Amino acid sequence: MTNRSLLSLLTATFLLSAFAAVEASLSTASLSQTRPVAAQPVKSQWKVFTPPDGRFTVLMPGIPRIESQTQRTHMGEIQLQVFLAQPPNQEVAYLVAYNDFPDNYGQMASAQEVLDDAQQMALKTTQSNLTASKDIRSSNGHPGREIEYVNSGGKITRNRMYFAEGRLYQVMVITTKKQQKTISGSITGYLNSFQVVLKK
Repeated sequence: MTNRSLLSLLTATFLLSAFAAVEASLSTASLSQTRPVAAQPVKSQWKVFTPPDGRFTVLMPGIPRIESQTQRTHMGEIQLQVFLAQPPNQEVAYLVAYNDFPDNYGQMASAQEVLDDAQQMALKTTQSNLTASKDIRSSNGHPGREIEYVNSGGKITRNRMYFAEGRLYQVMVITTKKQQKTISGSITGYLNSFQVVLKK
C-alpha cells in the first residue's frame, strides 16, 4: 500500500466513524425537539479544552466526549482521536479530531498532498458537495484548509484542517441549515479558537 493510499484509507475511516456518530446524535436531537419541553433550554458553558497530550486548545460547549480508534497498517498502528461536544436542544456538533502519521510518512508527504487527500475523502465518505474551499494557516503558521460541504440529507459541515508536526487535525462543525442561521457567531468563534500547540 502506498503512503498516499494509506492516508486516504485513514482519512476515510476517521471521517466515517466521526460522521456516523454525529449523524446519529443529530437525528436523536431532531426527534427530541419534537416533544414538548417544560424547562427552559440549558445554555452551553463554553470553556477552553485541552486534550491529555496538550497539543491543541479550543473552546468547547461543555466537556467533549472522547472516542478513539486504532488502525493497523503496514507502517504500524495509527490512532484516531475524536473529541465531540453537542449542546443540549441544538442540532449541532462540534468536533476536533486528529491522527498522527509515522515519522517517515510525515517527512515524505507534503502538506498540500495531505490536505488535498483529506478534502477529497471528506467529500467522498460523507457523499457531500463542496460549497467553499480556501487555504488557511494556523496561528503559528502551519498549513491548512477550510472547506464547507453539504450532504444529501442537508447537513452542513465546516471543516478546518491543519497539518502540523506529522499530525492531521480536523476542526469541524456539523449542523442543519436552519440551526446554522441562529448560531453562526458560535460556529465562527469555535473555529477561530482552535490553536495548535507545538511540541516542546
